Amino acid sequence: MKVILGVSGSIAAYKAAHLTRLLIKKGAEVQVLMTASAADFITPLTLSTLSKRSVLADVHSDSGWNNHVELGLWADALLIAPATANTLAKLANGLCDNILSAVYLSARCPVFVAPAMDVDMWKHPATQANVARLRDHGVHIIPVEHGELASGLVGDGRMAEPENILAYLEQHLSTAVSGVFQGKKSLVTAGPTFEPLDPVRFLGNHSTGKMGIAIAEALYHKGSEVTLVLGPTDIRPESSGIKVVSVNTAQEMFDACMAVFPETEIAVMAAAVADYRPKIFSDTKIKKNEGGLILELAKTVDIAAALGKVKGAHQMLIGFALETNNEAQNALLKLEKKNLDFIVLNSMQDKGAGFGHDTNKITILRRNGTQTAFPIKSKTAVAHDIVAEIAAAANLKAV
Repeated sequence: MKVILGVSGSIAAYKAAHLTRLLIKKGAEVQVLMTASAADFITPLTLSTLSKRSVLADVHSDSGWNNHVELGLWADALLIAPATANTLAKLANGLCDNILSAVYLSARCPVFVAPAMDVDMWKHPATQANVARLRDHGVHIIPVEHGELASGLVGDGRMAEPENILAYLEQHLSTAVSGVFQGKKSLVTAGPTFEPLDPVRFLGNHSTGKMGIAIAEALYHKGSEVTLVLGPTDIRPESSGIKVVSVNTAQEMFDACMAVFPETEIAVMAAAVADYRPKIFSDTKIKKNEGGLILELAKTVDIAAALGKVKGAHQMLIGFALETNNEAQNALLKLEKKNLDFIVLNSMQDKGAGFGHDTNKITILRRNGTQTAFPIKSKTAVAHDIVAEIAAAANLKAV
C-alpha cells in the first residue's frame, strides 16, 4: 500500500512518528506531507528518517515543484492525522493554500481523517458541519477518542491512538488488499540451515529469516494460504494463520518443501540454504589438538532446482540470489538452470542489503530479459514489491 500521511498543526502531531512506524511495519510506503504549523510540533527530519522519504511541506521546494496531482494519483490511501479544525474547514470548503489541501483535491484514493482538537472546538456547530460535509464527500472520519486533552480538560476531541487508526484503516481497506491470492496456496522458505559437524558445532550462515517471513506475511495478507518452512531462527511471523514448519538442515527443508509443493500454486525460495554439509558427522565433540582440522564436505540438495524439475504449468517458482560479484550474470544462470519464473537479486555490495538488516535492496530479473531495480526499502516493503510482481506475473489484478 502507498499511503500519504498528512500532518497538520496539533499537539497530537507527535503521534505521527509512531503512526509512521506502524504503517512502515505493515509494509506500506509512506509519503509524509506537513502543513507549515505542523513543523512547530514535530520536525520534518524525524518523519523523513522514519519514512525514508523526504517530507514535503510546500508545493514548491528547493528541488523544484512537488507535483500534487502526481501524488494524488500515486497513493492508495490519504490519511490526515492529526486533522485540526482549521484543516477540516479547508478540506470541507475546497480551500487550497498548502500542499496537503492541494493533494486532497487531487486524490482519487480513499481519504481518511483523524480529527484532533479541544472538546469545545470539536463540538462547535461549525466543526460538526464541516465533518458532515466531508462525510458527504466520501471522506472516512476516524472517531475521536474521549480523554485528557492538551488544555487540561477531559472530553471528546482527542486524536485516536495510532494503533486504533491503523486498525480502522485496515478494516476499511481489507476488501481492497486481501483478496488477490484468495484460494491460492503458497510455500515460502526462510532463514538459514544448520549442517551439523558434531553434537555442538555446525556449518551455517548469518540469515535471520526476516525477508522470507515478510514475504509470507505479505502473501497471507493478500489472501493466500501460506506454509512457511523456516530454518533455525528466533524470529516468527506475527500472523497466527501462517503455518510454520520448523527445520534445521537442508535435507529437512527439502523434505518439507517436497511434501507441500504438489498442492502449491506459488513457491518463494527465500531461505539461505547451505550449499555444503560435513560429509561425516562426529557423534562426539571434536577435540582441539595441536594440528589443524581438515573437513571433507558434500553438496546439499538444491531445493529450488528440484522443485523446478517437477513444476507444473499452474505453478510459480521464485528464487533468490545473494551475490558478491558478477551479480546479474550469476542470477540469470540460476534463473535458467532452476526453471524459475523470476529471480530476486540482492548484492552484498549494497549497504543495508543482505543478512541481518531490516532493509533490503533488490533487482527483479525475469525470463523475458527485463529487469526492475528498486531502491533500498524496509524488508516489509520489499516483500510487498515481490508479491506485486507475483500477482502481475500470474495475471492477477494487483491492488
